[in-house]
Amino acid sequence: MTDLAVELDLPAAGPDEPHIRIDNPVDGTLVGRVATATREQTAALVEAARQASRAWARTPATERGAALRSAAAALRERVDDLARVNQAETGKSVEDARGGVLAGAGTLEQYAELGPLHRGRSLLGDVTATDLMVPEPRGVVAVLTPWNDPVAVACGLLGAALVTGNTVVHKPSERCPHTGLLVAELISPYFPEGVFNHLAGDGQAGAWLAENPAVDVVAHVGSTRTGRAIAEATARTGAKALLENGGNDPLLVAEDVDPVWAAGQTATGAFANSGQICVSVERVYVHRAIAEPFLGALTREAERTGLLPLVDEAHRDKVHEHVTSAIADGARPCAGGVVPEGPGSQYPATVLADCTPDMLAMREETFGPVAAVRVVDDFDQGLAEACDDAYGLAATVLTRSMEHAQRAWRDLPVGTVKVNAVFGGAPGGAAQPRGASGQGYGYGPELLDEMTTTKVVHVEPAPG
Repeated sequence: MTDLAVELDLPAAGPDEPHIRIDNPVDGTLVGRVATATREQTAALVEAARQASRAWARTPATERGAALRSAAAALRERVDDLARVNQAETGKSVEDARGGVLAGAGTLEQYAELGPLHRGRSLLGDVTATDLMVPEPRGVVAVLTPWNDPVAVACGLLGAALVTGNTVVHKPSERCPHTGLLVAELISPYFPEGVFNHLAGDGQAGAWLAENPAVDVVAHVGSTRTGRAIAEATARTGAKALLENGGNDPLLVAEDVDPVWAAGQTATGAFANSGQICVSVERVYVHRAIAEPFLGALTREAERTGLLPLVDEAHRDKVHEHVTSAIADGARPCAGGVVPEGPGSQYPATVLADCTPDMLAMREETFGPVAAVRVVDDFDQGLAEACDDAYGLAATVLTRSMEHAQRAWRDLPVGTVKVNAVFGGAPGGAAQPRGASGQGYGYGPELLDEMTTTKVVHVEPAPG
């Protein structure tokens, strides 16, 4: 990857500079070192965004949209380079990484179209007056994005912020700084100086952004712990916090479905991208009547899947802690659950049976290729236990019963409910996470509302 970094002309840290070191999660080889910003440099980027905000807010929305379209074209042109860097840093497959880049480019194009159409209202007041509700940019938006789908997620938040007239400081995850650097190099030429600003740094740099009183919005996708720290910081500064944080997403398997099909859905939800998706299946509630064939089929799926790369060894340690804790508390490992020998940070697709609600793997987000399975006596029990959770991101229900489906989507206290498909959905869907999973719309046309604030205007003629 060092040769690839040179080939792509990505800047590297000097020998004495504070830096982030990235190793390839598959084989442990050095990917590269990226210099990290100081507190003073972080503050300077925020000030640059503040200085550029007035002119950018007054730029016609069509011109802002045109800049996004140009940025999207640049990402499409370099999709293979971005995918290679992403794979080297996070272990994500090249196919998935390409899909994330193309999804990100598509999102920029969507916001390029939606931005100029974002509108306020005229109000019906006195016939001699004009009354309006006008959306305006909030100002400086700090965008903090994760490593598991770094391009697609970043493009959503960046696109909505920029097209509505905000300026941004973007800090990608310290686990994929080379991907973030390349995205910045491709996007920044299409915006005036100070409008798009890139920051390389770790969690400390994110904290400096969140506590800066010149930041008007902190938009964050990542862990609940970080989200809560951001919420505390913005409560002091008065900035808006837009948060999509962790999830502990349940999957309910009713007795009326094919257990082999249900196992396939579960495996897709739990093992795709090594279980490192915000809406991955974390805990499974299966009806006792089909539990045995379901577990058998899910175990075979896990064994066929085999080893999967996790982003780094620290994250693998956390995933394995959840597994070993569950086993110590009585869970039965049906597949996986053993750290492999050799370099890298791979982990096997894992199935845990005989899980109970108090186990760590059932209570907290594992964010790895682990399916923790709980057998329940009926649908009511499964639904009740699925609802009993601090998180509120997403949930899935597998059933042929319309009654069960209706009850589940109405009762589950989450932002997204999927029936008979762990992934999928129509374009433009936007949900609000709940509880420990965050707050505010993170996608769709509604994200434009999050990035703007509304001013009421009343105009009437002067006498005389």
